[in-house]
Formats: sequence, C-alpha cells, structure tokens
Amino acid sequence: MTGADFTSRMVALLAAMRRERNGAVADEMRFFGAPYGLNLGVSLPTLRRIARAQVPDHAFALYLCSQDVRELRLAAFHIAEPERLSAEELPRWGAAIVNSEAAEEAAFGLLSRAAVFSSLFDEWTFSENPLLVYAALMGAARRSDAPTAWAERAAEALQRVATATEEGGQPAYAARLTAQGAAALLTAIGSRDEKNRQAAIRAAGSGGDTPAERYLRDELAWRL
Repeated sequence: MTGADFTSRMVALLAAMRRERNGAVADEMRFFGAPYGLNLGVSLPTLRRIARAQVPDHAFALYLCSQDVRELRLAAFHIAEPERLSAEELPRWGAAIVNSEAAEEAAFGLLSRAAVFSSLFDEWTFSENPLLVYAALMGAARRSDAPTAWAERAAEALQRVATATEEGGQPAYAARLTAQGAAALLTAIGSRDEKNRQAAIRAAGSGGDTPAERYLRDELAWRL
C-alpha cells in the first residue's frame, strides 16, 4: 500500500475521531510525560471502538504511531497485529510511548499479546526511559505465561529507577509509575498459587527503602 493510501485512510480515521471530540475531557486529562501535539479528548472506550472497527493492518499502524495526534497514536496500538510485531520495530513503537497513557494503552492493546514480548521485556525493563519500563511491566502483568523470575526483574527495575529518581536522574513521576507497574506484575504472578505468592513477596522485599519501594510492599501487603 502506498503512502497516499495510508494518508487517505488516516484522514478518514481522524474524521471519525473528530466527530467524538471532547475539549473538556482533553483539558481534564491527567498523565505523566510529554503532551500530545493534538488531543481531541476522545474517551478511551470510544477510541478503542473506532480503532477496532478498522481492518487490522500492521503497516498502517506503524504509520499512525508516528503521528503526533493522541487519537491516531493510541489507535495504532489496536490496529497493529501483535503476531507481526518484530524486535526490529521496537524502537519505532517505543518512540510512540511519550507519556503514561500511551504506555498503558500500548501494553493493553498490543504489547501484552506480542509474540516477541519476552525480548521486549528483557530490553525495556533495562531501559533508561521509565515509560518503556512501565509499559513492559504493565504488558507483562497481562500475560498468563509471565515467568516467576520476572518478579525479581520487576523489583530490580524499580530499585534502579527509584534510586535514579531520588538522585535527580529521572523525572519525579518515574519511580511511582515503575512501582505501579511492578505492583501489577507481582500481583499477577503472586495470585497464581502460594509458591508464586511467596516469590512475589520476596522480590518486593529485596529492594531498598525508597518511597516507591515502600509503596510496592504496601500494595502487595493488601493485594496478596
């Protein structure tokens, strides 16, 4: 398919989004990270409905994910074909994750179902970009096949990000986001059985005493 074809399809998709625009919602949105160039304020349920009405098309989704329009970028995560996601594409998808909302929607719509998720998890949990760490943890939390060993990786990622945040090397939101992602993954692993519950609790207890790490332990205390 040519670039012109993609452009015409994008224009039609954007028109459908514009019909659902809500400036008041856009003004009230709260997320951590960079703002979008254009934000129509379409609700996530509506956005997902419109995106899922499209024929899955991985190439078109890659085209959309580079657009600086909130609705197009988030729609890309639902139009993409998870089985076609390749390791070589990860930098392009990662560049589309500019804030916490995009990280969550990427994890929900695409990453958690990707065939290359294990490679993604290994790479992104070591990333210097806390949004990619968050996306990887949230994606892993949605996978029923997440290895128990990922609990320790989540705790290690949190310790690294939390320490960097305390030292001023990461934005203020980085540690809390990572803690939320780690809590989601450790809860998913720990909810399987007693052996996994103990593994999740040990992983959470292996960290330091930063506010984010205390938050993780407090979350697991009531979740598990």
